[in-house]
Amino acid sequence: MTASANVNDRSLARTQGTSVQTYARIAAILFLLTAIGGGLGEAYIPSKLIVSADAAATARNITALDSLFRLGFATYLVEATCDIALALVFYVLLRPVHRNLALLAAFFGLVSTSVFAVGEFFYFAPKLILGGSSYLTTFSPGQLNTLALLSLKYYEYCGGLFMVFYGVASIIRGYLIFRSGYLPRALGVLLVLGGVGFVARNFALVLAPRYASDAFVLPMFVAGISLMLWLFVKGVDVAKWEVKTASL
Repeated sequence: MTASANVNDRSLARTQGTSVQTYARIAAILFLLTAIGGGLGEAYIPSKLIVSADAAATARNITALDSLFRLGFATYLVEATCDIALALVFYVLLRPVHRNLALLAAFFGLVSTSVFAVGEFFYFAPKLILGGSSYLTTFSPGQLNTLALLSLKYYEYCGGLFMVFYGVASIIRGYLIFRSGYLPRALGVLLVLGGVGFVARNFALVLAPRYASDAFVLPMFVAGISLMLWLFVKGVDVAKWEVKTASL
């Protein structure tokens, strides 16, 4: 059975030798969509809605800017869909280096997307809290505003606390890129540093919140942009890819 599996892998590798560049281009497009979705949904739109120390102002923003609020959630759906697809694409691209590690990175990537979905529930909850339903009349307007802001605080912390899973996935992928031979080692180093930054910020948020600076996220931004551009412009060294897959 092992021999049969190896034959199938080699056959698949030969087929993918011509299409691996397509996978690389797809990864670049998914990266771009994820960056746009994440930038809008996790940074720009919340900054327009959330007033950190003012529950009433936050509630007014959510009510007045309903379309923008809903767009923030929609951009997450785009981002999450792309991240799930990226888990598969990265597995295909990095499997020739080490099948089990590539699979492990895919698992961590899927878990990070799943747990962030819990945070997005808290993002959307203020629409229910501030929706004016009759069963909420037992709460005063001030209490409802406070609950809405608290829910958004949970959303922010949920995203930060579970950043570790995405960071670990990035570390593994960076290591596999470094070892691949068909992608530049520098990209692997950048991705590892980006993943370490995510993990470090996660533990800082838990153990020493005052040191949980957004600067920890900067290496991942550089790594993501660099990898996206390389995959779109250069892609994979197909000759080295075929040599690697032939050894499976």
